[in-house]
Amino acid sequence: MQYNLLFRWFVGLGVDDPVWVPTVFTKNRDRLMTTDMSRKVMAAILAHREIAPLLSDEHFSVDGTLIKARASMKSFQPKPEGAPPYDEGPDNPPAHDASHVNQPALPETKPMPHPSRRNRNTEVDFKGAKRSNATHVSTTDPEARLYKKSAGTGAVLCFMGHALMENRHGLIVQGDLTQADGHAERRAALDMVHRHSPGSTRRLTLGADKGYDAAEFVSGLRQACVTPHVARKSRYSTIDGRTTRHEGYALSLKHRKRIEEAFGWAKTVGGMAQTVYRGVERVRSRFILTMAANNLARLPRLLGA
Repeated sequence: MQYNLLFRWFVGLGVDDPVWVPTVFTKNRDRLMTTDMSRKVMAAILAHREIAPLLSDEHFSVDGTLIKARASMKSFQPKPEGAPPYDEGPDNPPAHDASHVNQPALPETKPMPHPSRRNRNTEVDFKGAKRSNATHVSTTDPEARLYKKSAGTGAVLCFMGHALMENRHGLIVQGDLTQADGHAERRAALDMVHRHSPGSTRRLTLGADKGYDAAEFVSGLRQACVTPHVARKSRYSTIDGRTTRHEGYALSLKHRKRIEEAFGWAKTVGGMAQTVYRGVERVRSRFILTMAANNLARLPRLLGA
């Protein structure tokens, strides 16, 4: 920051302006790591006079990806119905019971009346054990959820990131992150559409994969004047010939796959394969900032074309 002009330009410091002291930076960092501030950063980038003409205001795509939580599977423990009286914390010794002060000491060879606490990094065998979000919770990050994206893959403690992409140049215009469950992608997609085009009366299109082919989601899009260009399921699809007969439907399904490039960049370059934060709010803020950074990384080539 003292000598790099690019860093000074990015944070808004002049060439001769003094650099902040570390304590000021620490306070500003806590203020920056909020969802509202991250969305303002992304909106400011997209509203720039040289970037706004690159965006499509009619055709969009949506998708979701799993963000691995900063918690191990060993931390996924049964939900406690009531902590025992000697439980004072993760690594604390048992509580001292005053009623046993005047009683004779037990022989050293006799075991303790309650099981001793296991080492925090002990070996654990999960084979045959049934665990679910209804009965277990992570002691490291209680807001993380056990989830698997598709059949044949292992379940992990994770969050679910969502992105809304415009189809002209593949820039991310909205981002969100929620707890992982089977309905999170569709709920977040509707929220991002309404947030990006509130009260729009123009006919928009939204491309998505088969996971979005649900009656409630398609109905919500039609009520918002959005044509659902959603990939059809092989059975019981809610997308019929009224949508698939148009040439734009095939184009939307082709362009929607570009959103995976942003997710791939976020995980390989942006450090979002596994988050370093805990809690939905902080992880969501980091995810949206990473999506904004992906837009910045692509702008030099787009503006130079």
